[in-house]
Amino acid sequence: MLTKKISIFLIILFTTFTSFSQDKFTLSGTIKDSKNNETLIGVNVYIPALKIGTTTNEYGFYSITLPRGEHQVEISYVGYQTIQQTIVLNQNTKNNFAVSESGEELQEVIITDNKGKINIKSPEMSVNKLSISTIKKMPVVMGEVDVLKSILLLPGVTNAGEGASGFNVRGGGADQNLILLDEATIFNSSHVFGFFSVFNPDAIKDLKLYKGGIPARFGGRASSVLEIYQKDGSSKDFHVNGGIGLISSRLLVEGPLVKDKGSFLIGGRASYAHLFLKLSEENKDNSAYFYDLNAKFSYKVNDNNSLYLSGYFGRDVFSLNKSFTNTYGNSTLNLRWNHLYSDKLFSNLSLIYSDYYYGLDLDFVGFKWDSGIKNYNIKYDFKHYLSDKFKLNYGLNGIYYEFNPGTIKPSGIDSGINPDQLDKKYAFEPSVYLDAENQLSKKITVAYGLRYSLFYRLGASTVNYYDNNNPVVFNSAMQIYEKGTPTSTKYFGKNKVIKDYNNLEPRLAVSYQLNDDQSIKASYNRMAQYLQLISNTSSPTPLDVWMPSDNYIKPQIADQVALGYFRNIKEGAYSLEVETYYKKIQNRLDYIDGADLIANDAIEQVILNGRMRAYGLEIMVKKNEGKFNGWVSYTLSKSEQQTPGRTPEETGINNGQWYSSAYDKTHNLAITSAYNLNEKWSFGANFVLQSGQPVTYPNGQYVYLGITVPSYGLRNKDRLPAYHHLDISATLTPRKNKGRNWKGEWVFSIYNLYNRQNAASINFRQNSDTGVNEAVKTSIFGIVPAVSYNFKF
Repeated sequence: MLTKKISIFLIILFTTFTSFSQDKFTLSGTIKDSKNNETLIGVNVYIPALKIGTTTNEYGFYSITLPRGEHQVEISYVGYQTIQQTIVLNQNTKNNFAVSESGEELQEVIITDNKGKINIKSPEMSVNKLSISTIKKMPVVMGEVDVLKSILLLPGVTNAGEGASGFNVRGGGADQNLILLDEATIFNSSHVFGFFSVFNPDAIKDLKLYKGGIPARFGGRASSVLEIYQKDGSSKDFHVNGGIGLISSRLLVEGPLVKDKGSFLIGGRASYAHLFLKLSEENKDNSAYFYDLNAKFSYKVNDNNSLYLSGYFGRDVFSLNKSFTNTYGNSTLNLRWNHLYSDKLFSNLSLIYSDYYYGLDLDFVGFKWDSGIKNYNIKYDFKHYLSDKFKLNYGLNGIYYEFNPGTIKPSGIDSGINPDQLDKKYAFEPSVYLDAENQLSKKITVAYGLRYSLFYRLGASTVNYYDNNNPVVFNSAMQIYEKGTPTSTKYFGKNKVIKDYNNLEPRLAVSYQLNDDQSIKASYNRMAQYLQLISNTSSPTPLDVWMPSDNYIKPQIADQVALGYFRNIKEGAYSLEVETYYKKIQNRLDYIDGADLIANDAIEQVILNGRMRAYGLEIMVKKNEGKFNGWVSYTLSKSEQQTPGRTPEETGINNGQWYSSAYDKTHNLAITSAYNLNEKWSFGANFVLQSGQPVTYPNGQYVYLGITVPSYGLRNKDRLPAYHHLDISATLTPRKNKGRNWKGEWVFSIYNLYNRQNAASINFRQNSDTGVNEAVKTSIFGIVPAVSYNFKF
């Protein structure tokens, strides 16, 4: 009897589901740029009558399930014309759209102006997107367009000052940012120690910065994810574009491999300022330059399968009198396969290689140093569009790491140096994830997910063991930390597990729509970071060494909550974003006084596991349309670090007190604007004002053996002076560009218009006359005018 009831229930359920399914069909396809067939990321596909929609994924694919019948579909994307088209849906339908940049004409569709509205309904928050067209309008130092410098104008993002590499997000360290270029990890994002980024703007398609509410598909870093995708290249026509500047020039070539099916893109960039050094007799043997290469090939096998191969190679080279040579840079390669299993199930399989290399050759002492980090990554991601109200993302990936802390080799004949190899280290980091986005009602949408990550520290390595498992010893008599002495060692063979960790990383985001123009959003995410950057500088340097978690270096665990209010004003002509956040991080490394980090094969003897916390308020007001547009962002924040004593007798670092981290900037104001005067002239301006970077000044001095020695108090108790500058630019587009294949523009810019001498550092030295220690300020930039010429044909 029970079996019969179950059978009847299943028949009714199946009949109901079938009936329901027959009343709904799936509309799917890809959205491309009409000019070059470039797929577009994050395009809004919206059904106004039903007030539902979706967005294209990283490969331009969209899928949405709708009731049977006639629907008006609205396609909108920032910088492109919004189009509206009527679709009759009586079966599962593929419909590819082509959109045009603003100013171009489309046929057979209704065209409206597109505004940069906030997606009020989406639970996505703490995310900033910048178009390359916006970035290229920003004035920057020496006239070089810079992707990384542009994100410093966003709320919650700062850097360590002029000429400093990396960036800091919501009070976190630069090493806590996951930087991805076509899914491949970039370990050092800067050229020339931070003056320029490694990203050629001509080759970049899309940029997105996650500061919080980070989806479960991302892991491995504690603070943020910067996701950058390269262009695919035009599959319609052959194009060349580039630019000539005072410091560097660039050239990019793209075109079809097979018309409308395959494309290629190859871009190169190089600096040549070092050539001017050779004009001086005293500098003729000195060099300082960088170069990089971007490449991408794509091929559409059929409607359900596409292949991509992309890569990046970059190097910086410094040489002084041919006796000191420093070379460093990134290399990446990614082979991807997109497969459409059905109208609702999209997949991407990636095989990724990433390598960061650092080399130092001191010819005058016969010393050569090589170090770096490599990883091999396989990942398989699925996007499942189950219905218009429920979507799933899930996948898995595994990363194998190879760390080379340092190889010391003789670089000359009879150098007297024997080859030496610091212990190479290996690790494996597998993970799986599941993300869901669910519209619970007309007002409430939630996104929730879970990532399960594991980490295996592998041999071949020799591991030191210490009394009480403490490689750092506290000297209670002198109240200082000292290096411990190993009591024994153990060798682990290749791929033998030395230490393993595992973590569950939950993610949650909620959006409550107050009305069509306003919503409140909240998010929580936990992130586990298994790699640590061994550095005691506030800004990463090429010599910094990455280390895996092991017996003594524990993984960083970050928990962040955020709450925000979002509003579109005057139908999206203006927008307002207000967010507040709190973040805490376990196992943030700190260093004992006098720590020696370079070529240290027992790094555990100079580090302690501490913790961090950061909290703040971010406000961003944007004007999205009109001849004059831009935004104002302001952040009020605090970032602190603490390393308390491990026992009641220990004082801990800084007496166990909380102190400002090196990335703490209480106030951060950024204003960016663009004004299109006419077809010929456009103008841009940026203004930045930040609190000075925390530093430690001497609080006294004493004389020892006739030498005046400064004494220092609590860490980061003082600050550098406030940092600010104003930059302007003007772009001249000749009217004769219209109607001809060759198009050019002149860009004139002035960095630091009022010649602010910002302090990059303040050092103290003993005055030779008075014997008193005095402060000496170092500034890198004054006013810097620049001109560059950009072209395309």
